[in-house]
Parts: sequence; C-alpha cells; structure tokens
Amino acid sequence: MDYHQNLWLFFTLLFGIIIVPGMDMLFVLANSLTGGVKRGLAATSGIMAGGAVHSAYGAAGVGVLVTMLPQLFNLLLFAGVAYMIWIGVSLVRSSITVEAVGPGTAHSSWRAFRQGAVTCLINPKAYIFMFAVYPQFLRPEYGPFWRQGLIMGAMTVVTQLAVYGTLAMTAGRSRDLLIANPDATAFVGRFAGMLLIAVSAFSLWEGWKGA
Repeated sequence: MDYHQNLWLFFTLLFGIIIVPGMDMLFVLANSLTGGVKRGLAATSGIMAGGAVHSAYGAAGVGVLVTMLPQLFNLLLFAGVAYMIWIGVSLVRSSITVEAVGPGTAHSSWRAFRQGAVTCLINPKAYIFMFAVYPQFLRPEYGPFWRQGLIMGAMTVVTQLAVYGTLAMTAGRSRDLLIANPDATAFVGRFAGMLLIAVSAFSLWEGWKGA
C-alpha cells in the first residue's frame, strides 16, 4: 500500500468516526439550536482546536505512553464522562430560550468555543481513535512522523469543519422556527442534555468493561 492509499484509508476511518453521532456532534447541535449559527460555529471551532491537539499528541506517540500506563487512559475516560454528564445535567435543568442576537453574543460564543475545545479534548471516542488508529498509519517509510502527523491533523480539522460546520449552519437557521415557541426550545435543550447523559453513560459502561 502506497502513501496515498494509506491516506485514503485513514480518511475513510476518520470520516466514519466523526459522522457517527457522539458528544462533539450533540454539543454543536445544542449550541446551534439554542444560540444560533454563530455560537454553533464557535463550538465547532473549539472542537477543531481540540482535534488539532489530539492529532499532535497522536503523532508524538502519546498512545505508547497510555499503552504502558492503561490506568492513565481510564482516568482520562472517567474524567471526560463526568464532565459531559455535568454539561448534560446543566442542559436538562436549565430553561433555555432562543432570543435575538444581543450584547452577550460574543461572550456566549467565546464560552461555546472554550467548552467545545474541552469537550473534544476529553471525548473518549477521540482518544480511542487516536490510540487505536494512528499507530497503524504512521509509517517510517512514508517520511518524517512530524510531516505525516501534520497532514493527518489537517485532514482531521477540515473533516470536523465540514461535518460539524454544516450541522451548525443547518440547525442554527432552524432556530428561527423556535423563537416564537419557548416551550419547544426548552424541550430541545433538555432533550440534547439527556442525549449527552445517555452517550456519556454508554461511554462509561464501555470503558468500565474494558478496564
């Protein structure tokens, strides 16, 4: 298998892991529906920043460290699940309303960016992908690891932008339909929170079984 075939196979796996609904996708969806396109794209940007960091340590061989210290992976897994459950519970307990863009938008967008980055960084799905897949595609015969990692990282960020950015714009525009119906908006936020809790609980169960 040559280098281009290697990259195509990596992209296939990458797209598959990103397009499957999970914590990152639900976070973008919740922000887009309750805060509009701008906040959804801010959440997407945060997730992209987290994806770049994942790619950097994946190329640097952090997977080897976690293989040697599996208890470290379990610690990261449980911490990530706890954080996502906290966000989910916050959404369920809140009374979210959709309003017109106002002075607090910049602050909300920055908060969505920060939370998006943290959400991606502690997403167990991302760790599993990096630790399980990266070692299979980083080969000495394809050149320096840093260059391969840079290309794979760029592919990760662009794919996240394509998938989550499209979701943010689509969901964000549909929020106009919810402005006149606060009860429906609150339901959307709480439903997204319950989904986050369910996905987090499933991740915790999978991690507990594999521990």
